[in-house]
Amino acid sequence: MSRERRALKALAKGGAVAAGVWAGMERRRRAAAYAADRAAGAEAGAEPVRLPRQAEPERIPAPVREVHHPGRPATPAEAVPWALRVAAESTWRLLLLGVALYVVFRVVDTLRLVAFAALAALLISALLEPTVSWLRRLGVPRSLAAAGTFLSGVAGIGLVGWFVVWQVTTNLDQVTGKVQDGVNKLREWLVTGPLHLTQQQINDFARQISAAIGTNSEQITSAGFTGVTIAVEVLTGVVLAAFTTFFLLYDGARIWSWVLRGLPRHSRYAMAGAGPKAWATLTAYVRGTVCVAFIDALCIGIGIQLLGVPMAMPLAVIIFLGAFVPLVGALVTGTIAVLIALVTVGPFTALMVLVVLVAVQQIEGHLLQPLILGRAVRVHPLGVVLGVTAGSIVGGIGGAIVAVPLIAVTNTVVSHLHRRNAAGMEVFEALENAREAAAG
Repeated sequence: MSRERRALKALAKGGAVAAGVWAGMERRRRAAAYAADRAAGAEAGAEPVRLPRQAEPERIPAPVREVHHPGRPATPAEAVPWALRVAAESTWRLLLLGVALYVVFRVVDTLRLVAFAALAALLISALLEPTVSWLRRLGVPRSLAAAGTFLSGVAGIGLVGWFVVWQVTTNLDQVTGKVQDGVNKLREWLVTGPLHLTQQQINDFARQISAAIGTNSEQITSAGFTGVTIAVEVLTGVVLAAFTTFFLLYDGARIWSWVLRGLPRHSRYAMAGAGPKAWATLTAYVRGTVCVAFIDALCIGIGIQLLGVPMAMPLAVIIFLGAFVPLVGALVTGTIAVLIALVTVGPFTALMVLVVLVAVQQIEGHLLQPLILGRAVRVHPLGVVLGVTAGSIVGGIGGAIVAVPLIAVTNTVVSHLHRRNAAGMEVFEALENAREAAAG
């Protein structure tokens, strides 16, 4: 056994030696092959082949700690003062709102005929709708009540227009003669008065006016065509306003429901409550304005008649129509009466007519409007003046008429929405307090 064991050990030792010899030979062979490859590459001009090296693990750089100065804000936004940041946020929102309003005004200006016809129809409907409601309460069918009220309104407007035309044509010859007398008196005053003009100078001035008219005949002709175009547009607007008025009287509730369906779902309930309040404000404004305009026209007409100014009734009707522009309408249209009194009667009478106008305007501003309109239309006089001025700039006479009711309706809607939001917040706070009390 010892001999066999020694033989096995010798065999194992020989295998290990053989394995070591083999490994050495393999290393030498690989080294010789590598040297041969480098030599061949050097002769060919190529870069030497490098044995791949084991990639080192990527080193993650340590985070750099920013040294914060105790007196310096952490971000640039924090360095901007709070008031300036609020002003900047408000400014771009105001600019966006201004762009939206500009687009709205451009659209309204493009569709001016349709817009004014719709607004006029709303004002007339607000005046006539209480009559339709009264007839409905008496049991009259809605179609018959709307048609009867509409035809009565059209007949009333037609009678007023006929009366004005009749009075003007009846007194036109008398007024023309008195105007001619006034022109002769003015010419005599220019000669004998403080200006001391000569008759030759007056005649030269008259010839210059005639020459200017003859030179600008083309412009006058084009102005005539423009006047014809305006007349056609006015007639179209009147027909469209009448058509819209009838359907507002006949089917106003259904039209309002259709408008509400076009709003976003979360805004329908709020606007459903604001709509009746806005309509009540518009109705109170139109009825109060008609009453105030009638009183203005009646007082001024009586004053003009007592002073002996011709065409007192037509002038009173013109003043009545002008009084639909608050505060300034009756005074502006009353200047026609002052001019007629100046050329037909004399300067003293014209001055007295002006005194009557100013006195009636003071009574209107301090007594009639607060008493008749009351608190239904709460618009400050400064807002009225600014609104009338802006409306006249944007839309002329029509814009001046619709400016104040538009401001009044907008004020009512905004106040209603504000109160509704405040009530909603109070209910929400009460529910939150009750939930906290129940949880505690």
